Amino acid sequence: MAKQIVLLSGSISAGKTSLSTRLKEQFAFHVLKTKEVIQSLARQKFGQEIESERRAMQKFGEDLDKDTKGRWVRDSLSRLIRDLGAAGPEAMVVVDAVRILDQIRAIRQAYSFSVVHLHLKAPQEVLAQRYQARHVAGFRELASFSEAEKNKTESRVKDLEDAADFVIDTSRCLHQAVLVRAATHLGLYSRAYDRRVDVVVGGQYGSEGKGHITSYLSREYAVLVRVGGPNAGHKVFQEPDPYTHHQLPSGTSRNATAKLILAPGCVLNAKKLMEEIAKYGVDADRLSIDPQAMIISASDIKGESVLVTRIGSTGQGVGFASARRIRERGGKVTLAKDVSDLKPFVRETWSLLEEAYRKNQNVLVEGTQGAGLSLYHASYPHVTSRDTSVAGCLSEAAIPPSRVRKIVMVIRTYPIRVESPKKATSGPMDLEIDWETIAQRSRIPLTHLQKTEKTTTTDRKRRVGEFDWALLRRAAALNGPTDLALTFVDYLNRKNEKARRYEQLDAQTKQVIEEVERVGAAPVSLISTRFDFRSIIDRRAW
Repeated sequence: MAKQIVLLSGSISAGKTSLSTRLKEQFAFHVLKTKEVIQSLARQKFGQEIESERRAMQKFGEDLDKDTKGRWVRDSLSRLIRDLGAAGPEAMVVVDAVRILDQIRAIRQAYSFSVVHLHLKAPQEVLAQRYQARHVAGFRELASFSEAEKNKTESRVKDLEDAADFVIDTSRCLHQAVLVRAATHLGLYSRAYDRRVDVVVGGQYGSEGKGHITSYLSREYAVLVRVGGPNAGHKVFQEPDPYTHHQLPSGTSRNATAKLILAPGCVLNAKKLMEEIAKYGVDADRLSIDPQAMIISASDIKGESVLVTRIGSTGQGVGFASARRIRERGGKVTLAKDVSDLKPFVRETWSLLEEAYRKNQNVLVEGTQGAGLSLYHASYPHVTSRDTSVAGCLSEAAIPPSRVRKIVMVIRTYPIRVESPKKATSGPMDLEIDWETIAQRSRIPLTHLQKTEKTTTTDRKRRVGEFDWALLRRAAALNGPTDLALTFVDYLNRKNEKARRYEQLDAQTKQVIEEVERVGAAPVSLISTRFDFRSIIDRRAW
């Protein structure tokens, strides 16, 4: 027995074939076309096809109804389900179309609660107008809709409305709206906002180790979503050399089966994205780029160069592109859908998320930068060009808050900010210290810290400061984390590098973790002891 059987009824030109086609394309329905069944049965009976003409098909269909009491549609449906084999019990089938009550009764008797009957209708004048515009290759229509309706069965099809489970007037909505209404009634969209989305955000000034945490978590998700732009590089451990994702999700290689989404709020460097796609062998079936994503131009990068020295910008053109998207509405703005190289990957991503919710799949959204760089909530003007909070990430990804299950805010033991060229400042930092101090405290060689602590996007040196408890509280108030991820605990004590379990951390680190939990009002569920495969102590309860 099939999981769901949808029977479509309605007059000619009511929109049945259009709906069945969209159910096939967007929800993987199998389609049983009674027109094709008629031709197949005619070949069996006469040894040849009947004429592909409306009146001949109507006549043979009526003969079949008379000979079988309408059971020929049920029998054809049964053969289709049987041919699906092991996939049959999970299959969804749409019958295009049923024309009499006996056909519907026979199918309901055989498949009972699996059957849903949808009836499509439209006013007579609309049907007549649509009929005149019909053109099906290899099939000859009659001169007018009124001629087609002279057939006794066809004239009574509209009476099936009374027997239907759901009726749609297709004259009052477009094809996609018809699909949405039908799919909702069929339960193809989730009817409740199940919490399937987890979000990873930064709690400081970026470079908190989100890439490392996200790649670790990514194995548990069917869909990985990236927001933001190429001004943030997320470093992921891999032997012999780590790699940095500037635009693809950090779990791209760690979870090779996960679907990848670049959200509508993304700002993309198309050339560099294509290079990243090629480098990691990502194909168009796996990666989806929303058509609304903004594309950075050469002029955006050039225009942003002034901000490199003014506020320590990465100079990737993200801010200028974002501003231009607003400023030049109605002008010459290039979106992902306008770039020929990206077209194989471009598709509306909200429908992919809907599909994931429908299949009870978990989604991981990867934010970029951190709360201390938020356009709205940080120390302006030393901010980035977007809101880096959970709310901002969800907005960019087209995900409602009611879908969120977990919010993981990543913080490091010593926050950093990029060192600006020409002595310009990249922004305020409470209690700034130097790497010599951290080397002395942790016993990590200074040369190692100096080599490691460079930005992934621009390879600049990083400024460093004492842990900012006030920033933690502000970031927690802004994001409402359910969990905290504390990284670089080896910077507190190099002995933590060897810790594989919580109890193996040194006493001072445990005290810091306890206070972080109190101030951040969330458990420290993930602890990164170093940059390695076995470097994360997982204390989650989920």
